[in-house]
Amino acid sequence: LWRFGYSARLLKTNHFRTAASNTSFPAVWMLLAQYSGTIPVRFVVVKKNSFFTMPETVPETDKANLELYSPHPGVRGMTLLNRAAFKRTVVVPVLKVKKEIVNTLLKSLKHTVLQRPGLKRVVEDTEDEDSRLVILDPHKIPEFSLGEAEQEVLKQLNVCPEVSKYNLELAYENFKSEEILRAVLPEGQEVTSGFSRVGHIAHLNLRDHQLPYRYLIGQVLIDKNPGITCVVNKTNIIDSTYRNFQMEVLAGESNLVTKVKENNIAYELDFSKVYWNPRLSTEHGRIVELLKPGDVLFDVFAGIGPFAIPAAKKKCRVFANDLNPESYSWLLHNCKLNKVDNKIKAFNMDGRDFLLGPVREELSKELPLLKEQKTSFHIVMNLPALAIEFLDVFRHLLVGEPCSTAGLPTVHCYGFSKHDDPAKDIQERAEASLGTSLAGRCSTYLVRNVAPNKEMLCITFQIPADVLYKRPCP
Repeated sequence: LWRFGYSARLLKTNHFRTAASNTSFPAVWMLLAQYSGTIPVRFVVVKKNSFFTMPETVPETDKANLELYSPHPGVRGMTLLNRAAFKRTVVVPVLKVKKEIVNTLLKSLKHTVLQRPGLKRVVEDTEDEDSRLVILDPHKIPEFSLGEAEQEVLKQLNVCPEVSKYNLELAYENFKSEEILRAVLPEGQEVTSGFSRVGHIAHLNLRDHQLPYRYLIGQVLIDKNPGITCVVNKTNIIDSTYRNFQMEVLAGESNLVTKVKENNIAYELDFSKVYWNPRLSTEHGRIVELLKPGDVLFDVFAGIGPFAIPAAKKKCRVFANDLNPESYSWLLHNCKLNKVDNKIKAFNMDGRDFLLGPVREELSKELPLLKEQKTSFHIVMNLPALAIEFLDVFRHLLVGEPCSTAGLPTVHCYGFSKHDDPAKDIQERAEASLGTSLAGRCSTYLVRNVAPNKEMLCITFQIPADVLYKRPCP
């Protein structure tokens, strides 16, 4: 009740307590409406796998409240967008005010005046050119009559408190994307209005029941989101060798080459051929923050460079690799774009071959020279579906004895988990690949929730010396 702003005084009245004690919950809801003059737009019952539903009956006095946020009911089931069909006329309360005091009135009644983006709060009075009509919020004035507080304000401004009715014309342009889609899709069905934005591209993951409306959904998102000129829908999960996925262009241009900015660094990419996830920007920044100038970063699954390029900008030495030839090509392009191509050595290899080749070669050369802890080595393995399986590469990767255990490389390895205790699950799987315990020697970080009961985590640890080094026979 507090959520909908009902007064505590209402709950304390004897009349309400007596009536409510012998009344079913829906009836109590109607009783509240008698006191408040309005019924909230949604009546919510929280159940697993349930949707928000409308009340079965809506009083006549509340129809304007609902219509103000709902397009014409005739659009239900529309699959090809017809913008003209969304028009409707709604009767709303207005006050007639002299035009010279309109601004003063708007400030004095700011909680009562209509606050609807895209709708004018003040309109011309066709009968009197010296006056204006100020539209009031029908939620606040459900009975077309003002409360005592509002009447007192009008008295001080010498404004007649009489509330009139006004026919407000609403069109497609006046409704939000969620309201449009809620009106079009079958009642009770989940509405998709959220998307990932990649430059000028909006990326959707539509459910099966939304697919018949996909072209309409795409066009609505373009109409309602400035800068979006292309809408795509993922048609299958990312399961290819190169981490890209099939997609369908739902609306707009078919140009999938775009430019994005993340953590003040620009990247260019072909979204249909490489992997890019804007939800990982915080994680990219977190890892780069751990690096110091002069450190060495080995990026095993580098993509187009969201770890590698900012690390190079931070004056780290970077070795970046990706198996996808398209990702490798865009990595080189973005290195030049950000003027770090002389600080990054790029490779187009399988991740395991990269670890066994360039990484082992560089560590074999650098680690014996470390007498003091000045340089840190970091290995990033951001391929959460498979990266943990690559950790066995570190078993006896080097030969000899470590000069300093403090200089042992730090690994940041990503993985998915559907376990009840995902941190424990990730650690146990990493230990199984390494062949040793990481108890007290690792940390896990929850990156994001990927899907219901599916988490993405990062496990960070220094490779134990007895794992990394193979001691020569005496």
